[in-house]
Amino acid sequence: MQKNIFNYFTLIAIVILSGCEKKADTKAVNIDINRPNILFIPIDDLRPELGCYGNSDVISPNIDKLASNGVVFNRAYCQQAVCTASRTSLLTGLRPDSTQVWDLRTHFRDQMPDLVSLPQFFKNNGYYSVGLGKTFHNTLQDSLAWNEYLHVDGFPFDPDAVYVNQDNIIEQKELELKRLKAGRAKFDKYGFIYSKTRSSEMGLADDDAYYDGAQTTMAIKKLSELKSKNQPFFLSVGFYKPHLPFNAPKKYWDMYNREDIKLADNQFQPKDSPYYAVHGDAELRGYIDAKKNLPYPIDEPWDEDKQRELKHAYYACVSYIDAQIGRIMDELDRLGLKDNTIVVLWGDHGWKLGEHNGWGKQTNYEIDARVPLIISGNQVAAKGTMSEALTEFVDVYPTLCDITGFNVPDYLQGTSLKPLLKDPDAKVKNAAYSQFLLGRYGPLKDREEERMGYTMRTDRYRYVEWYLWNADTKEKGALIGTELFDHEQDDQENYNIANQTEHKALIQQLSQELKAGFSTL
Repeated sequence: MQKNIFNYFTLIAIVILSGCEKKADTKAVNIDINRPNILFIPIDDLRPELGCYGNSDVISPNIDKLASNGVVFNRAYCQQAVCTASRTSLLTGLRPDSTQVWDLRTHFRDQMPDLVSLPQFFKNNGYYSVGLGKTFHNTLQDSLAWNEYLHVDGFPFDPDAVYVNQDNIIEQKELELKRLKAGRAKFDKYGFIYSKTRSSEMGLADDDAYYDGAQTTMAIKKLSELKSKNQPFFLSVGFYKPHLPFNAPKKYWDMYNREDIKLADNQFQPKDSPYYAVHGDAELRGYIDAKKNLPYPIDEPWDEDKQRELKHAYYACVSYIDAQIGRIMDELDRLGLKDNTIVVLWGDHGWKLGEHNGWGKQTNYEIDARVPLIISGNQVAAKGTMSEALTEFVDVYPTLCDITGFNVPDYLQGTSLKPLLKDPDAKVKNAAYSQFLLGRYGPLKDREEERMGYTMRTDRYRYVEWYLWNADTKEKGALIGTELFDHEQDDQENYNIANQTEHKALIQQLSQELKAGFSTL
């Protein structure tokens, strides 16, 4: 197997030994009830566009307040810009080539059954772990991670597509009827039929009519219970919005004037990049109101009215989630838990809202690989600061071990960010690494072969190498394309300069660094 995939059997042995060692330590650490609690807040499809990131167009006062008590990581990157692979890398501290999770279907425990996930580590070491909502991918849960995993009654197992204005969605009724008549209706384990209808909804209802509001109410109740336990807690409240469909109560739509919303000014594919690098695998294409008219990246941009509608809906969802975070933080403060709780807020990957003429995630570019990451709490010395240090999602696991006083497991592939919580101007690594698999399961038409793209983000450059990929052997084949973007000249990554002869020596240098970086992961 190729060199860049971590020595799989060595890793398995290390993980098994680590898991056994931590279980043996559990009794000893249970007596230390003064370790800080962890409030873990994953947010699906959240872009790093918030007030605390310098974006005044998005209304996010509660996240901004949270950031004022912590460090905002301005150059944090996920390991793969798709949900399961990204969450797996953060929650295992391992990169996709090590977990062999590159798609939405694979569960890391199918590959590494004895791996100790992040919440499981704290559970094994005396914490009471509770999961609500979407922490791991919602259809690929990890039962070993939790003392309790909770779901709000009355909602589908996958509550992304919850609509409250049912009488106004004629398409949904028609679609469900057709499916029922054809005998192809898909019901989840709670008996709800799942269908993608409109891509957005201005809900005429209160916050708890949608799942994220209802689970916030559940989380507030759970906090009171956790306070009474004689042990620290790891509480994860994973929010579904702003994932599609962009559904939120009307009051959050009313916070924005649609005509003032700016549209992306680079609605074209990067010049001179491989045609497949920005592809048409947009999940938005599965919704009735986008199925027939959503353009592919090579087409002309979408109708501006539709663009504004979708961006308006996305922003409304962000403000809706911001309000839920405010509710949780207020309760944390009211219960007297705030002073001894570390809060980690993160979005699993970026999302294109017209950039590169795309509507979705799933590229190796900055717009999809760059993510929001905030670590907040009294354990953070450099409160209210922003760090420009290069950081990655695999760094979260070792960071939480480090700041809670545990030894960092040796097999983790990230680096503790604890130094940046004291000095945000410090440097912990020279590059951040991501990748993306254009695999066999995507809906992109004319996909005749599988490709894996590896990318490295340095202080100045993003460099990408594309290879043919053999899904059976899980090995890369021939090099088929390269991309280079100079962030000093082109921070939107609109112009691939890899083919320009004056950059030949730089390409050779970056290629060596990329290979060396992935070979040691």
